[in-house]
Amino acid sequence: MRIIDSHCDALLKLWEHPERNYLTDVDIDANVERLKAGNVHVQLYAIFVEPFIKQDQKFQVVMEQIEIFYEKVLKSSSSIRHIKEWSDLSSLKEDEIGAILTLEGVDAIGDDLTKLSILYQLGVLSVGLTWNQANLCADGVGEPRGAGLSTLGKELVCLNNANKVLTDVSHLSINGFWDVMELAKYPVASHSNARYICDHPRNLYDEQIQALVQKQGYIGLVFCPDFVTSNEYATIKDLLLHVDHMCSLGAENYIGFGSDFDGISNKIIDLEHSGVYGNLIEELIKHYSASQVQKFVRGNFEQLITRIV
Repeated sequence: MRIIDSHCDALLKLWEHPERNYLTDVDIDANVERLKAGNVHVQLYAIFVEPFIKQDQKFQVVMEQIEIFYEKVLKSSSSIRHIKEWSDLSSLKEDEIGAILTLEGVDAIGDDLTKLSILYQLGVLSVGLTWNQANLCADGVGEPRGAGLSTLGKELVCLNNANKVLTDVSHLSINGFWDVMELAKYPVASHSNARYICDHPRNLYDEQIQALVQKQGYIGLVFCPDFVTSNEYATIKDLLLHVDHMCSLGAENYIGFGSDFDGISNKIIDLEHSGVYGNLIEELIKHYSASQVQKFVRGNFEQLITRIV
């Protein structure tokens, strides 16, 4: 089965370590060789600027990571194809890997939405308002204030709608989440799990999961062990508890996987990089029908995109 993965941080790792080769470097969880081995058909690549970067340098870092995407990711192999518009997905060949740019937190744009328009033109197709901290648009899950969207944040969501860009609620405060649910046409949680199963602030309450279902959105289950289980080690079976729970809430047609590879140091046992996605498929097949597994690994994301194009 071919897989769509809605979140990885390979761009950040390549930015931090420019000497690394994206094609085969074993220190990159989602390198090209591993994407092929794991049958990943589409990979979403997050642009993420570390909080310690000074504000007047943040947008420069965004542009540097976009250059890495164009120069090191897209040029790493003839099989990598840039998905610059959602409609490009329909012509993606079986032996190609679609590469999609996303933005994880809008801190770098400050109060200048023109910068966001530039990112749209460069191919950013999904925008998360925050990382864990607050910015001018909204509060993240790590901000004790827990405020919702500012006026600027609401304008940004409307811009996403107008440009057929996903609005990502992973990392967003609870109040911010509900503001997005009121405004966004295409809401997603690119890498979040169920808080009922693992009580972590980065995970979603049942009401949030149900709201995303009602909006016909998408939830990418994340492989970060701390978001999977409170146990010392996380297993694929632990991850499947989140699948089971979300399905019990009516989300069978709205869930997939957003690994967070290259953004996590600890890993689920037997799910350490993109090349071993087959281990997850094998475990899913034991518990779900082939048609259900097909929906989880790609079909539900594709269904979301058909609503956009």
